[in-house]
Amino acid sequence: MAVETTPPPGPDSALAAAGTGEVTATTEAAHGGSESGGLPQFKFEYWGGQIVWLLLIFAVLYTLLATVFVPRLRRILDTRAKTIADAVEQARTVQAEAEVQAAAAKAEVDAARAQARALAGDARTKALADLARSQAAEDERLEAELSKADERIRAMRDAALTNVGDIAMDAASDIVAKLTGVKVTGAEIKSAQGAA
Repeated sequence: MAVETTPPPGPDSALAAAGTGEVTATTEAAHGGSESGGLPQFKFEYWGGQIVWLLLIFAVLYTLLATVFVPRLRRILDTRAKTIADAVEQARTVQAEAEVQAAAAKAEVDAARAQARALAGDARTKALADLARSQAAEDERLEAELSKADERIRAMRDAALTNVGDIAMDAASDIVAKLTGVKVTGAEIKSAQGAA
């Protein structure tokens, strides 16, 4: 906002007042006198210059766009498209490698499982064979002990049977002695037994 200053009174004030009048008159003359015409863009007398400037600015902007900005944008878009295509291709390659590695890992796991099954089967067969051998050896040992025990039992039975005969004769002799009061010998009992 412009602040108007009034000159101090004196001889120069008349000159200053005359000077401002001339400036105001010159300004009004430059703008078409005292009439107010509105926007100069809508006056036909200015359209020629405006069209020239419009064409000049359009040509400069078109040249800048065609030679500077659009090629840069095209390079950026091409680089972006190439980067995306490379990334997609790399992802496909990595996926293919991962599938190959997964298949190899699955084959290794299957082979390891088959090997573990075979080892478990071999160990079971070996354990059953060892068990059968140890069972057979134990059976043989127990059979030998049983046959020795049978021999001892037979010997003890035979000894007991011979002792039973002597005990029976002694018992018979004691019974006869108690019943009849006569002492009988073992030979008499044997002869009586043989006669019976």
